[in-house]
Amino acid sequence: MRVILKETIDTLGIIGSEVDVKNGYARNYLIPQGKAVNATEQNRRQMEQERAKIEVQMAKEREAATQMAQRIDGLTCRIPAKVADATRLYGSVSTKDIADKLQQQGIDIPKRMILLAEPIKQTGTYQVPIRIYKDVEPEVTVEVVSDKEKEEQGGQEQKQ
Repeated sequence: MRVILKETIDTLGIIGSEVDVKNGYARNYLIPQGKAVNATEQNRRQMEQERAKIEVQMAKEREAATQMAQRIDGLTCRIPAKVADATRLYGSVSTKDIADKLQQQGIDIPKRMILLAEPIKQTGTYQVPIRIYKDVEPEVTVEVVSDKEKEEQGGQEQKQ
């Protein structure tokens, strides 16, 4: 089924584009949620008329995304975790942990924007990209340390 997107959906395309999706996905999700409309001639004409507003909106979104990217790029998150042996973690560090740590630093990012291929299961330093907007992906440095190491550093800071 051909539909015209009324908003940008990462897996399908940008606002105003005409895409081919499965019938059930369009009927049960996209159209009832107001994310798309059927690709009829009348809807195509209406989207062409709204194209100028859409382009202005996309430019604003992109500008906001680049400003956010400048704030985020090069930021470091230090995440303490329980360690089984020298480097292996008991659990893992996931996108939720990274999002929570960023929120503590004053940056509110949904966890779905954090592009972590698989959960982090060892201590170390990792470069994690964050997709804020299409083609805007700053990287955050995530340092996973032993929670004992974190306590030792905290004790040294208090002594000084």
